[in-house]
Amino acid sequence: MRFHTRKWVKPEDLNPNGSLFGGRLLQWIDEEVALYAIIQLEIPKTVTKFMSEIDFVSSARQGDIIEIGIDVVKFGRTSITLNCTVRNKLTRKDIITIDKIIMVSLDDKGNPVAHGKTEIEYVKERLNKQ
Repeated sequence: MRFHTRKWVKPEDLNPNGSLFGGRLLQWIDEEVALYAIIQLEIPKTVTKFMSEIDFVSSARQGDIIEIGIDVVKFGRTSITLNCTVRNKLTRKDIITIDKIIMVSLDDKGNPVAHGKTEIEYVKERLNKQ
């Protein structure tokens, strides 16, 4: 699992129980996964099509630092399938896991478009191509 970003849990991120609001965490995940997919596929119009069951296994509190990890499961013709784990940076305890997130690339009319990618490409590799 490669951890791509960190978030600091602030008062505005809390639910009435004083823990991280699930909707806020899902917003952060969706944004991070979208950025990752867009960078990998090099198609700016890449959107969330599907998220599998979401399993909250623990929570986070104000002041906690969480990190969002993403792995590629597979490349489709127009899609990329990812999984995600969010954990507490300091305790390393998992907060949430999502086994399957499908992102789809779209053309200007909103139809799925082939992206031509078959494997993860790192920025360093792209720079060496230029």
